[in-house]
Amino acid sequence: MRIAITGIGIVSAIGNNCAETLQSLLEQRSGIGPMRYLHSVHTEYPVGEVQLSNDELRQRLNLGDEPLPRTSLLGIMAAREAIAMAQAPCDTLISGTTVGGMDLTEQHWQDYKQGKSVATIPLHEAGASTRAIMRHLHSPLGELEGSCYTPSTACSSALNAIMLGCDMLRTGQAKRAIVGGAESLSRFHFNGFRTLMIMDQQPCRPFDANRNGLNLGEGAGYLVIESENDALARGAKILGYIGGYANACDAFHQTASSPEGEGAYLAMKGALDMAGLLPSDIDYINAHGTATPNNDVSESASVTRLLGVCKLPAVSSTKAFTGHTTSASGGIEAAICVLAMNNSFIPANLHWTQSAEGLITPVTQTLHQPVHHILCNAFGFGGNDSSLLLSDHPIDLTEATLSSLSPLRGKSEGGCEVSAAYLRRLSPQMRQLVGVAKQALQDAGIERPDAIVCATRWGCMQQSIRFLQDMIATNEQELKPTPFIQSTHNTIASLMAILTHNHGYNATYSQGKQSLACALMDIRCQMALGRIRSALVLEFDEQVETWDEVLSLIGEQTCNIARAHVYIKNE
Repeated sequence: MRIAITGIGIVSAIGNNCAETLQSLLEQRSGIGPMRYLHSVHTEYPVGEVQLSNDELRQRLNLGDEPLPRTSLLGIMAAREAIAMAQAPCDTLISGTTVGGMDLTEQHWQDYKQGKSVATIPLHEAGASTRAIMRHLHSPLGELEGSCYTPSTACSSALNAIMLGCDMLRTGQAKRAIVGGAESLSRFHFNGFRTLMIMDQQPCRPFDANRNGLNLGEGAGYLVIESENDALARGAKILGYIGGYANACDAFHQTASSPEGEGAYLAMKGALDMAGLLPSDIDYINAHGTATPNNDVSESASVTRLLGVCKLPAVSSTKAFTGHTTSASGGIEAAICVLAMNNSFIPANLHWTQSAEGLITPVTQTLHQPVHHILCNAFGFGGNDSSLLLSDHPIDLTEATLSSLSPLRGKSEGGCEVSAAYLRRLSPQMRQLVGVAKQALQDAGIERPDAIVCATRWGCMQQSIRFLQDMIATNEQELKPTPFIQSTHNTIASLMAILTHNHGYNATYSQGKQSLACALMDIRCQMALGRIRSALVLEFDEQVETWDEVLSLIGEQTCNIARAHVYIKNE
């Protein structure tokens, strides 16, 4: 099947639609600046905010008084643009996010402590923000009717959403899908990154010798994808094609990338192999390029390894325009790549001034030239690395044979072991799940599965509540990074990859009570397409006393879930 892109939608710090975004890119105009809407005490850090308040977003979207997370508002705006451009109804929404409704949770957690309403707490769940987007995708073509899915793999979430959409089209699970992601700035998210000491107080400088960290951003980006046959049959304008894609796990560390960028290399190589292209065919690499000391060195190493003796294509990171939009970055940057192909230009890497050994030398001015093939990278916490190959002409997708996937099951040189001290810092439920997962693999006689997929409704709530309480109690001071690191939804899936030295497919879904069904659907697609023979599927949720008190006021109940299943393909 040839997968065509027939619509795109973007909202970020450099524009509230595709036209504004294109103009900012061509004029090399960054959207990073002082805080305006994020109410943090740490105003010394610039951010990439969408230049609309929540009230202004509601007015533009013609929404009523229904409480909605900012993540959902941004997602509705971008998704509506994509649908309008495609001029066709969609049956599936796949939207990656990590923050979800955390902005409302922050507000109402303080209200709860003061004995006030907590009615919006159910919107904390990542999948709830996606369902809210789906409810409000009104257009002259009608409402979106069908399924919604929420991958939550930190900064690779949106790119993994695009990949899942492609797999669903190819296996007949969807006919036309909106895929991408949305993420808003929140104090929780902002302070979490601050505790990692990887944020810059100046505009970020990806791949520069003097880079000093990232700037956080927010926004949403979506593609409408469908088969080329369906697009041609209805006379749709085709904006580009998805020629290949792959996900691999670095299996190295919960936040840092390996020095050699093993996961990034495997993801990029997998995307090229699926497209049947050589590294020399690539015209442009839209790099993950966060401007952190670790990421830029690791990504540079992986790109250099991929290209070998080939001449390096044009490379740039657009995060100096938008800020690092975390879970939404893959959707926003994929849409930017479509703009670049259709307008024959390569975006500049802003603020770069000085090269250094071991670092890519990026494009520092807008290049006006034809662009036929683009690699778009998104790398997340836990080493969840994804790469997407976009082309301006049709490509017949192939699949690598199972034998060629064997390196994904190996251990990279210099791999990082998980210390006993780190395991002790996990919550009892998380430690229990690790034990259950190990036992399930042992019972199945599998040392290293081909894929690891996790399903969770609330994520690692003990750590999330701990960080939230400390943030509010100390007015964003004296915060420790461990609770934030362990609060991400894909903590368990990435931890199991590190423990089993597994570079294979790695995903996490947070879709309320349908989380496990989403995970199993993904595994069925992977097996149907011949990529995997075995998969470790994990279910995880935590019962936390303070969280239960809040939920009980609105009739919700939680329970401890720590289950592991091993699925083996029936040959």
